[in-house]
Amino acid sequence: MGRNLKSGERLRPVDLARGHGLSTQAIRNYEEAGVLPAAERTPHGYRTYTPLHARALDAFLALVPGHGHQAATAIMRAVNEGAVDEAFRLIDESHAQLLDDRRTLRAVETALRDLVPHGEVPASGDTFIGPLAQQLGIRPATLRAWERAGLVRPRRDPLTGYRVYDGAAVRDARLTHQLRRGGYLLEQIAPLLTRVRSAGGLEPLEAALRTWHDRLSSRGRCLLTGAAGLDAYLRAKD
Repeated sequence: MGRNLKSGERLRPVDLARGHGLSTQAIRNYEEAGVLPAAERTPHGYRTYTPLHARALDAFLALVPGHGHQAATAIMRAVNEGAVDEAFRLIDESHAQLLDDRRTLRAVETALRDLVPHGEVPASGDTFIGPLAQQLGIRPATLRAWERAGLVRPRRDPLTGYRVYDGAAVRDARLTHQLRRGGYLLEQIAPLLTRVRSAGGLEPLEAALRTWHDRLSSRGRCLLTGAAGLDAYLRAKD
C-alpha cells in the first residue's frame, strides 16, 4: 500500500489543494514548513505530489483541532524527518495538557462548591504577587493587569505597600487564570466573578463550567481523530 501511495498517481498542487479545500499557496506553505514531504519536480520545475502527500495533509488537518496549528506542524515535521519518537513526545504533551486541564476544572468546581456564604474566605494563607504568579505559571504583570480590570482584589500591606492576596483574591486569580485558558475574555470573566462574590456559590458559573466540560470532551475526541489520521499516514509511509 505504501509503495502505491508513493509511486502511483501524480497530483498537481491544485489537485491536492482542491481535494482539501485549500489554496495552492497553502500547499506550498505546508511543504516548506515540513508538514508535507518534499515534492518531486518535473523537468520544467513544477511540483508534483502523490497520494502519500494527500495522506500527510489528511493527517495534519486531523491533528490541528486537537493539538493546534503550531503543535500539529511540529508533529508532522518530526514524522517527515524520521523523528517519530519526537512526534510521539509532542502528542504526549497535548494529552498531558488535556489531563491537567481536566484536573484544574475539577479543582475549580470543588473550590466553588466550598465557598462560604457571600464569597467570604478566611484571610489565612496570605501570599504575595511573586509566589502567586509562579504558582499559576504567569507573570506578575498579568496579575497586575487582572487587578486593573477588577478581577483580582489584593489588599495592600500598610507598612510595606506590597500587594497581599488572601484566600478570596487567590480564588479569584485561579478562576480568572483557568477561565482565560478556557477561552474567556476579561470582559466575560468580570461579571462571572462579580456574581460569584455576591452569590458565593457554583450557580453563577454553571453555564461556563458546562461549556468548559464540553470543550474538554471535544478536544479529547479531536485528539483521537488526529491520532487515527497520523496512524494512517505512518502506515502508508511504511
